[in-house]
Amino acid sequence: MLDDMHAIHVHFMLLQRRYYRMFGKNISYTRMSSHLTKLKRTTKPHWNELPSQVSQNVVKRIGDAYNSFLTNIKERKEGITTRKVGRPHIKPQHKYNSMTFTQAGYEIEDNRIKINCIETWYAFHKHREMKGEIKTITIKRDRCGDYWICFSCDNVDDSEPFAKTGKRAGFDFGLKTFLTSSDGNKINSPQFLKKSLNKLRSLNKAFSRKVRGSGNWYRVLRAVCRHYRDISNRRLDWHWKLATHLCREYDALVFENLNIDGMKRLWGRKVSDLSFAKFLLIMEQKCAKHGKTFKQVGKWTATTQPCSDCGYKNKDLSLLDRQWICSECKTHHDRDINAAMNIKQAGLAA
Repeated sequence: MLDDMHAIHVHFMLLQRRYYRMFGKNISYTRMSSHLTKLKRTTKPHWNELPSQVSQNVVKRIGDAYNSFLTNIKERKEGITTRKVGRPHIKPQHKYNSMTFTQAGYEIEDNRIKINCIETWYAFHKHREMKGEIKTITIKRDRCGDYWICFSCDNVDDSEPFAKTGKRAGFDFGLKTFLTSSDGNKINSPQFLKKSLNKLRSLNKAFSRKVRGSGNWYRVLRAVCRHYRDISNRRLDWHWKLATHLCREYDALVFENLNIDGMKRLWGRKVSDLSFAKFLLIMEQKCAKHGKTFKQVGKWTATTQPCSDCGYKNKDLSLLDRQWICSECKTHHDRDINAAMNIKQAGLAA
């Protein structure tokens, strides 16, 4: 079924591309939807066997993508934004791995789901009870060949306020120490990718020796994908547990908004292994759920050079200087703790 959805995706992406090249604008969702219905009656009758709402969702996502692309061009010309949204591209077949059901086309019974066009019941592992009203379900296929069902629910109240502690803290992100709090606590990352490099090298060496497209090639490919998925899952689990711990410990948490893409260009794999941007998203969700305050200071806010006591800016500070003494108030500073204290002051003042 995903292959047929990909065929619809390719057809309408090519149609949009040709229309944009000729007229400089996109085809509306309404016109594409009508054209899809016409194709089902004429040249593509086999598309009638697919769930209609899923097919319409494929077209809708293409329309939304082109709307965002053209709106961004207009806003950049008017000077409203400098953010660039690229033109939508055709996904290759091996990367088209999801389909979304909105209101119909499926049935759910306890831990079983039936896709109406297939008329077969499939059992799935339900790791927790669903709350609220199910609005959409998305079936995804990962690179390991496993299928996942994502439920989007409405009217869900899952807030679990934690007890107030009266403590507030700022946190400085670093490559050597993942987080340093303004209280002086330092949290090191397990660096899951770094610890798995030997296993990855062994798997990739075996993968490079297989004939492309052979059975053994696919077998080792799935092994590599499973290992990467295991690394990602362990890192994600650690992030969620750390976020819960910090929410229990503090009432207000302040972080720095960093240019992660720029840091990746400088330090590469290690920045990706730490995955600080993903952790901030998790931290924001946990703070909203547990009734805590989450704040971020701008990436251009001076946090490393100023003295947290008197405000004197040490312009001679380099990356090698981990300890320094303020020449004005003679306070001895740990570089990371001083930065965390400045982040806390800037965040709470805002």
